[in-house]
Amino acid sequence: MTNHPAPATNEVSEVERIMKSRFANRFYIDRAVDVETIRGILDAARYAGTGANVQPWRAYVTTGAVKDALTAALSDVHATAPGAHRSEFSYFPDPLPEPFASRRREFGSLFYGSLNIAADDVAARAEQTTRNCRFFDAPVALIFTIDRRLEKGSWLDLGMFIQNIMLAATARGLDTCTQEFLSRYHLVIRDHLPLAAEEMVVCSMAIGFGDPQWAQQRPQMPKAPIEAFASLHGF
Repeated sequence: MTNHPAPATNEVSEVERIMKSRFANRFYIDRAVDVETIRGILDAARYAGTGANVQPWRAYVTTGAVKDALTAALSDVHATAPGAHRSEFSYFPDPLPEPFASRRREFGSLFYGSLNIAADDVAARAEQTTRNCRFFDAPVALIFTIDRRLEKGSWLDLGMFIQNIMLAATARGLDTCTQEFLSRYHLVIRDHLPLAAEEMVVCSMAIGFGDPQWAQQRPQMPKAPIEAFASLHGF
């Protein structure tokens, strides 16, 4: 019997609904996430696309006392010596060119505006930034690393792995927020987790049950239309 591929459809699939509903949540309730849920998320994420099946990702998953100790150390160094720490890579160029700079400003305006934090309220913005060190009070925190000997292609693979984690978490009713911010404190992270010398801290991620009150008031971040980033040829 010949197997024929399913006909193409324009109906929105459940996967697409999950993709469109996911957002970076910075507010969580005090509710634990069990280890089997985390294992299920990781099991799905490991099927991410990866060039030549290299699978360049490493993920350190923390909760409970281990996460609490890491959070305390990160909060302390951020409060006492933030200028003494730097990430091992640059996330954005300086200056950030257009249209990307405008999009970042728009994000700041929408996000801080939803919290009633004015653009010139430096103290309130700094306090919100500090919440990164607590992983936004989520019950589970992940640290992602990559072998520093690898090239940019493997960083693309890592991004797909992280995206898979976000989607698998959303499918299970959880929220996530990736955090490049904490990569600057890689030395602190090394004091608490068994990273090998060749591992570079890329980012972290908060995972947990989002605060339903925030879900109601959060701003919907605008996304560029298809025409702004894609051109179709030969159709």
